[in-house]
Amino acid sequence: MAETRDLLFELGTEELPPKSLSTLIDALQSGVESGLQKAGLSHGIITAYATPRRLALLIRDLPLAQPDQQIEKRGPAVNAAYNADGSPSKATAGFLRSCNATINQLITLSTDRGEWLCFRELIKGAEARTLIPDIVSSALANLPIAKRMRWGSGNAEFVRPVHWVMLLLGNDVIDAEILGITAGRATRGHRFHHPEALLISEPAAYEETLDSQGRIIASFAERKLKIQALAEQSAQAVQGIAHIEPDLLDEVAALVEWPVPVRGHFDPRYLTLPAEVLITTMQENQKYFPVEDGGGKLLPYFITFSNIDSNNPDTVRQGNERVVRPRLSDAEFFWTQDRKQRLQERLGHLKQVTFQQKLGSLHDKTLRTANLGKTIAELLEQETAHVQRAALLSKTDLLTEMVGEFPNLQGTMGRYYALADGEDAEVATAIEEQYLPKVSGGVIPSTATGQILALADKLDTLSGIFSTGMVPTGDKDPYALRRAALGIVRIMIEAGLELDLPALISSALAQHTHSFDHATVQKQLEAFVLERLRGYLLDQGTRYDEFEAVLATQPQLLTDFELRLKAVAEFRTLPEAESLAAANKRIRNILRKNENEPSEAPQAAALSETAEIALLKAAESAQQELAPLIRQRDYTAALRRLAALRDPVDTFFNDVIVMSEDAALRKQRLGLLTLIEGLFMQIADISYLQ
Repeated sequence: MAETRDLLFELGTEELPPKSLSTLIDALQSGVESGLQKAGLSHGIITAYATPRRLALLIRDLPLAQPDQQIEKRGPAVNAAYNADGSPSKATAGFLRSCNATINQLITLSTDRGEWLCFRELIKGAEARTLIPDIVSSALANLPIAKRMRWGSGNAEFVRPVHWVMLLLGNDVIDAEILGITAGRATRGHRFHHPEALLISEPAAYEETLDSQGRIIASFAERKLKIQALAEQSAQAVQGIAHIEPDLLDEVAALVEWPVPVRGHFDPRYLTLPAEVLITTMQENQKYFPVEDGGGKLLPYFITFSNIDSNNPDTVRQGNERVVRPRLSDAEFFWTQDRKQRLQERLGHLKQVTFQQKLGSLHDKTLRTANLGKTIAELLEQETAHVQRAALLSKTDLLTEMVGEFPNLQGTMGRYYALADGEDAEVATAIEEQYLPKVSGGVIPSTATGQILALADKLDTLSGIFSTGMVPTGDKDPYALRRAALGIVRIMIEAGLELDLPALISSALAQHTHSFDHATVQKQLEAFVLERLRGYLLDQGTRYDEFEAVLATQPQLLTDFELRLKAVAEFRTLPEAESLAAANKRIRNILRKNENEPSEAPQAAALSETAEIALLKAAESAQQELAPLIRQRDYTAALRRLAALRDPVDTFFNDVIVMSEDAALRKQRLGLLTLIEGLFMQIADISYLQ
């Protein structure tokens, strides 16, 4: 068994970008793991560590060397390997040169196809210590860093200046230079509590040494848990609950190495501001965790985390309270000033804000959204006045001071200002809900007006940007069109809205006045939305072949699409499903292969074989019984009824030659297959089922 040691790599830097820390350590682990695999170095568990000043990996049970490799190269056949005088032939000489070997090093390999000259060589595996520096350097070079920097007089580049490198294999330092720094066994403790070097005796001692001596919690995950627990304890001391959002928790964990909670207080008068304003101010500007009571109402406290265990914590607390005060005062000023002008009065000013060069201003977009919203409301038999009013006011809050300071409050502030202006509550809610869902898996609009406005706004954006030719490619999607398309899919399906998607896309495109090919863009946009539908449904557990089976019938309603999928998923569990899927595939292939052959509606009197007459009778019976089921969209029952065709279909293919030499009979039989295919295609093309 190969001898193994633990490997420890640590890169010490200036403070790393907090929002990139998780990405950097994940990519580093992946890169090193991939490099070890390519080098043939198996290993045990990898533990990743990340703090504001370090990225580190502890790799258990790494072999000290690659496994030896026995290589075998087969040369020319023995009967062609030598000249008449016994000297090596040209083929043999060339083989010897390619192997850098002599004739005496070759062996004869006997196989059932004859005898061959063969060269075998045992290649000794390289020592791990010679391979690891390149593996680590390659992983660092491939980290997803948008812009690298240089420091000092060297040429090394990284996201931040590098100050130390540790590279241990067991108890030994690996001789290497990484990013211009010679590797050693020294790490650094906390910048203030233990700035001196700490020597690590062996990789397994790394985490404990940093914790006990260096005042560093090296594990990102453990530091998050610690911060969360300390925040909750601090909030409980004032009978509150810490408002902890995952993104902020990640960011705080990436800002501190030794988290120390600080609970501050602010003037209760600011609680008259909308809660979202206070939360955003504290979270975005200060990285504070707000505190709520048991009912979710804000309390006049916040919790922040210091990266130092101060001898004078009151001074730290007072400093944070002093810093947040003007932030809250600014928010209060914006709130007061914004309400001096009604949203309606801001509508005209949207003419001065360009949405997109070819698509006009935000005012133009607002009018298009209002028209499209009216169309959708009428299709759903909903009241249109609220939709149009909400659409007209939907973008006006973008001109307020508050949204200018906190863009993420768009829509939310629109709701507050609309209510302050005396607008209907449903209109106000819709202004906020137009942006839903905001993230993958986020909530969709809860009100009918909000759902319609969200659809109209997203359809206008999608149709407009697509019509200008700015189709998302790769990772580039500046208008968040993928999110908009997924939002349309989710709202239609989850809210059960019976809307014809192609017709809506056509209506949205018709509102744009610049020159573009309507038919081409319609096709592109339909495919784009259906691709989002595919991803959404596959995430819900739909199988790929089931999706393709339904997609082949091109349902116009996404709600109908989902009903068909459920029916197909149940159908495939039936004992008849496999045989019928195969038969449908055969039918489709025959019809495609003979698409230029004329066919006729089948008549029992024109058929000759018992099997085909029986199949026609069964098909006509199924056709009559299917009609009401299709109208009711009871696709599950419809497919169960069609499952009864298995036996007559199987018998038909066993007993009947479709492509008869008799032209009249051939037309009848192709017509019969067309009838069978058409019955299934009312629901799905089950020939796709695997």
